[in-house]
Amino acid sequence: MNEDVRLHDGHEPRVSPSGPATGDVLDRGQNRAPAMPTAYAALDLGTNNCRLLIARVSHDGFRVIDSFSRIIRLGEGIASTGRISDAAISRAVSALSVCGDKIRAKGAKRLRTIATEACRAADNSDAFLDLIERETGIKLEVIDRETESTLAAIGCSPLLDVDAKGAILFDIGGGSTEVVRIERPGGNMQAPPAKGPWVSLPLGVVTLAEQFGGTHVTRESYSAMVDEVAKHLAPFAAQHGHDLSNMHLLGTSGTVTTVAGVHLGLSHYDRRRVDGLWMNDAEMDRAIARLLDMTYQERAQNACIGAERADLVLAGCAILDAIRAAFPLPRLRVADRGLREGMLVEMMRADGAILAC
Repeated sequence: MNEDVRLHDGHEPRVSPSGPATGDVLDRGQNRAPAMPTAYAALDLGTNNCRLLIARVSHDGFRVIDSFSRIIRLGEGIASTGRISDAAISRAVSALSVCGDKIRAKGAKRLRTIATEACRAADNSDAFLDLIERETGIKLEVIDRETESTLAAIGCSPLLDVDAKGAILFDIGGGSTEVVRIERPGGNMQAPPAKGPWVSLPLGVVTLAEQFGGTHVTRESYSAMVDEVAKHLAPFAAQHGHDLSNMHLLGTSGTVTTVAGVHLGLSHYDRRRVDGLWMNDAEMDRAIARLLDMTYQERAQNACIGAERADLVLAGCAILDAIRAAFPLPRLRVADRGLREGMLVEMMRADGAILAC
């Protein structure tokens, strides 16, 4: 696959004019083809998904040259057992083996491979990480919640409305949900947004669905999920939910992209139509109501949900509704991007391959 990801809405090029990333040597001769730009790989092993992006720098961002995504439910059962299960370990080894093959095939020399909430929470995390390294050659870095929120902000901030002073950014994961306030410093509308206060809620689609049930969801159980998330979010919202003028919501997660796909009535998921989509309150209400009216079987058969996520999507909607209530902003921008894009940007900036902003 080849897909360009722009990092800026402006017209000026944002790639260093010096050419290749640090470590590449420019050939001054006339008879040799220029060296292939460095391939960067970013891997995110989450509570629910294993995702990989491999990319090269392009003229105003980067071009994705390969990717991988698989639902593995690494965090399944951790809330009750405290351990990553043998079945989840097997699924992770299988998915990460594919990732390792792709990284080697594309010759990616610069990479970052992270794990998040499931590995932070599990008692057998160290043994799991050792096994993954032995079986796949991939050494995972377990990042803390602050790093996770920072990477999400880096990955998604290019979608901030150029006329907005900031956004409430959120990333609904499998085992946790990060909420970040990003704003242009000093009200300077020409400045890129900076990360401000943030919170990591110990609730994600897997943990919430396990607690309240995700297969058969009633209006009552849905409201109970919303209330549970609201309790955890309330202190942060009380302290940092003021002065929301000229701001909007900016959401990244399978939940948000699913709600967007249902709103658009897509017969199959299309990232090009979803990433950057604007939705207003009424559109979000209708899409979530439609999901609530579906049976489990209908959700499983929906092309934007599928059987692997049919028991999780309403837990994600409950988290989304709690965030919407805490930060009553009329517009949401949908981001089909996040941690992996944040990792790629960080590595490319560190190499001088793209300009810091």
